[in-house]
Amino acid sequence: MNRLVRSALGVTAAALTVLAMTPSGATAADSPYDVLVFSKTAGFRHDSIAVGTQAIRDLGAANSFTVTATEDAAAFTTANLAQYEAVVFLNTTGDVLNDTQQTAFESYIRGGGGYVGVHAAADTEYSWPFYGQLVGAWFASHPAIQQATTRFESRAHAATATAPQTAARTDEWYNYQTNVRSTAKVLANLDEGSYTGGGMGADHPHVWCKTLDSGRSFYTGAGHTQASYAEPLLRAQLLGGIRYAAGRTKADCRPETGYTQIFNGSTTGWSQAGPGSFTNTDATLATTGGMGMLWYSAKEYRSYSLKLDWRLLGDDNSGVFIGFPASTDPWSAVNNGYEIQIDATDAADRTTGSVYTFKSADIAARDAALNPPGEWNTYELLVEGERLQIFLNGRKINDFTNTDPVRSLQQGYIGLQNHGTGDDAQFRNIRIKELGTTPTDVTTQAELFSTVSGASAYTKAGANGGQTLGYIDPGDWSSYNGLSLTGVTSFRARVVSGGPGGSIQVRTGSQTGTVLGTIAVPNTGSWDTYANVTGALTGVPTGNQNVFLTYTGTGTGLFDLDDFTLVKGTPPTGGTGPIVGLASKCVDVAASGTADGTKIQLYTCNGTGAQTWTRNGQTWRALGKCLDVNGGGTTDGTKVQLWTCNGSAAQNWTAGANNSLVNPQSGKCLDVAGANSANGTQIQIWTCSGNDAQRWTLP
Repeated sequence: MNRLVRSALGVTAAALTVLAMTPSGATAADSPYDVLVFSKTAGFRHDSIAVGTQAIRDLGAANSFTVTATEDAAAFTTANLAQYEAVVFLNTTGDVLNDTQQTAFESYIRGGGGYVGVHAAADTEYSWPFYGQLVGAWFASHPAIQQATTRFESRAHAATATAPQTAARTDEWYNYQTNVRSTAKVLANLDEGSYTGGGMGADHPHVWCKTLDSGRSFYTGAGHTQASYAEPLLRAQLLGGIRYAAGRTKADCRPETGYTQIFNGSTTGWSQAGPGSFTNTDATLATTGGMGMLWYSAKEYRSYSLKLDWRLLGDDNSGVFIGFPASTDPWSAVNNGYEIQIDATDAADRTTGSVYTFKSADIAARDAALNPPGEWNTYELLVEGERLQIFLNGRKINDFTNTDPVRSLQQGYIGLQNHGTGDDAQFRNIRIKELGTTPTDVTTQAELFSTVSGASAYTKAGANGGQTLGYIDPGDWSSYNGLSLTGVTSFRARVVSGGPGGSIQVRTGSQTGTVLGTIAVPNTGSWDTYANVTGALTGVPTGNQNVFLTYTGTGTGLFDLDDFTLVKGTPPTGGTGPIVGLASKCVDVAASGTADGTKIQLYTCNGTGAQTWTRNGQTWRALGKCLDVNGGGTTDGTKVQLWTCNGSAAQNWTAGANNSLVNPQSGKCLDVAGANSANGTQIQIWTCSGNDAQRWTLP
């Protein structure tokens, strides 16, 4: 939200219509790049390969990329692949790469390369587990060539942004051996009622995208016939998929399940507050005039994940309001809620990804994730109690905790801003997933104490609210008056320590009151590495109470406390601490890394945050991220890594026989590779055997 009156920047409504119909979906030339088109066949050979190759050449000539076409697998060397931003598997079939070539290609993808699979690319390399993860799903069967209806369920990706909601076209329609939805973002599916021979039922993915380590993957099941490569719809898929794989456009390709649509063409349940309005065409809302707000008045939300697709047409301004009380006045949302800003050229605390005037986004992360005007972006606004995390095109760019009861995120209405004439913004595919029944959890910034003894506030980078409670020594304490304890069952704290660590004791009434629970705080790896620690509370009184935190340990400079949450509802099913296995060594995050894909290894137990795991539902978390099976793989030897928590089956773990930890999706056990007890040995999944490499002592 910023300027309430501004000149008309951007484009006119007429230009908007033209832009929406542009087949490429690109609004500015990409920086030049190179693409390798590979079409070797060791099985059925499609007569459309030459036509498809020429179509990609034509797209490249018009869209800033050069094409090298080959059927020679010798092109798959580390040095040669390094020339290309993306590799297209165009109707490949059978086993087309030898072991050395496979190794080079896997390294290329894991290191940040891009892959595009077209049609029979799913009929390729059945005996290579990595390729199965990369393409997403292997071919199973197909009926005769015929017309069918494609339903485009996500139109934020460059490959599908210009598609209609549904399209009837003729092609050869693949059935797949597995449903890719749990490991990839499905962009389009097939309506099996529109043709004969479908074998996957009501959920039949047809186009999807995903990530694998640092690499990007896009697949379309279209492209059997020669005629299909002349269709604008398929050419747009090819161009958008290549641009995504090459890193020239961004997208949220995380798996997505369990969401409910609250706008996908129908405005039932929505109300306009204040001046201006929104038009609604092709299931796309477009702002008109203002300053007003279209808000979803049908339901109030509390803890939830809100996803929506948006784009600006130029240097425009809009935003998403959350956490405001019901009102027909848009200024109520301004004054009582929070705006997640959309305006990339404004000041840091009021630019895209910021909590408007309250907290800037991580600008470097935002810039790396943001698509320019004219292209679609996806927000995820993840509200858990009073914590708000903001994701842009799948990348976390902001983490904010509310401490103002007037602006409680538990008030729960959401709205879209129409900022004013000349500020042209569009919205699509607004969906939400409610996360549970703990809406009254309250997070408190530790430095906002009522009284304190010994410790003091400390300004620190990375802290929520900009400060921690620091200089904590044994015997120090801090108090917080008037906190509601009704229904509280556990305590969660965000901490950071490069020192000896210690413990937090939770008490009521005074610093010598009854201890409700004790939470261990480890050395987190450094004074810049934050971690969450949790613990159960017992004998908790009801009503508003004065809460005292007392700090214990040995030595000085134990830890800093950033914030803490009094968690209500079902108590945690597990504690916090090390996961101990073979040779009494610990499950460890290599070098305390926090990047997605960081290796999980066996290492001598040392009490650091890299070995401090917290059970949250069926997930295990350390350093703010989850224990994850690489690529959602199910084969023996698939590595286990650290990854942003995303709710996928790759991050679920349950207790098994013989003290094992089982990933239900694969049915396989957490395992020390080769039963090797040396420091640094990779943790993986393997068929459950009951041996010592799969026995774990949990906190």
